[in-house]
Amino acid sequence: METALDTFEKFDPQHLPEFEPLAPGHRACQGCGEVLALRLAAKALGREMIVVSATGCMEIISSAYPQTAWRVPWLHVAFENAAAVASGVEAALRIMKGKGKITRDDIPILAVAGDGGTADIGLQALSGAWERGHNFIYLCLDNEAYMNTGIQRSSLTPYGAATTTSPPGKLSIGEGHFKKDLPAIAVAHKIPYVATVNPAYYLDLMNKVKKAALIQGPAYLHAFSPCPTGWRHEGRYAVKIARLAVQTRVFPLYEVINGKYFLNRKVTKPKPVREYLKLQRRFAHLTEEDIEIIQENVNNEYDRLLRLSEEVDLETKLTTSFQQYLDQLKQQMDEAYKKLREEFQHT
Repeated sequence: METALDTFEKFDPQHLPEFEPLAPGHRACQGCGEVLALRLAAKALGREMIVVSATGCMEIISSAYPQTAWRVPWLHVAFENAAAVASGVEAALRIMKGKGKITRDDIPILAVAGDGGTADIGLQALSGAWERGHNFIYLCLDNEAYMNTGIQRSSLTPYGAATTTSPPGKLSIGEGHFKKDLPAIAVAHKIPYVATVNPAYYLDLMNKVKKAALIQGPAYLHAFSPCPTGWRHEGRYAVKIARLAVQTRVFPLYEVINGKYFLNRKVTKPKPVREYLKLQRRFAHLTEEDIEIIQENVNNEYDRLLRLSEEVDLETKLTTSFQQYLDQLKQQMDEAYKKLREEFQHT
């Protein structure tokens, strides 16, 4: 059966949408990678969407009363309930459509929250929305800490990072746990679409947002979001660090469509993780042994993703080969039938 993705048309870099739902002139820090990811996601969805924004960096910088940078319907909600409110908006649209008050069924709903509002405070509401199957896109802007309230660690803060609540010292490396695997948690809910995105790869990001809007049911996008303030790097390095995160395999780009993994950018010659870490002062205290631990974890996680995506590749190859075999067999049978028919006609 044909699905929305079978006829999916990618964005053309020479004909990108001109409308900017998130206007310039907002109050983001210089070199903020998070607002770049949000801007690209909004641009991919266009002027007809509804945005539900949890408390966080992107809410603060875009909506300081009496000003707003949003050119589309936008709701500010509490830290923890972006997914719950987006569920309500989706249900309301569905009911209004049933009553004939609206006729359109292509109004995308974008719920936005940071890593703290997603992986910690808002995970319960998000899990419930996924379980109920609400049709909206959830975008986690992962800058790896609670940046707008003072750079406290979250459950998405990477191992070894220094924050105000995970300071390094004689008895501490900094953050002592590896990141919670939130895309894997989303996959475990069996929702139809999960993907990782990165503003350094803008077309990949916009196309995944477009796919998420086409698919019926919950979609989860996990966005890598460099933060010059919290990561202690120069603003001009945000995109460079974002690109290095992929090139070192720290942040692989992949999709999970109906449970099947697709690694979108295979990194066959990865740069060492050290290249990514050295541009950020939050990792400046790490020893060579610490970096080796991080490198080993990155290698293991990438290998796991590679195995999951190769299983899909193998299944696709087997299906294709079997179909080719059937086609070849049918051709042979047709030729044999034709030959027999000719022989009978001559007897």
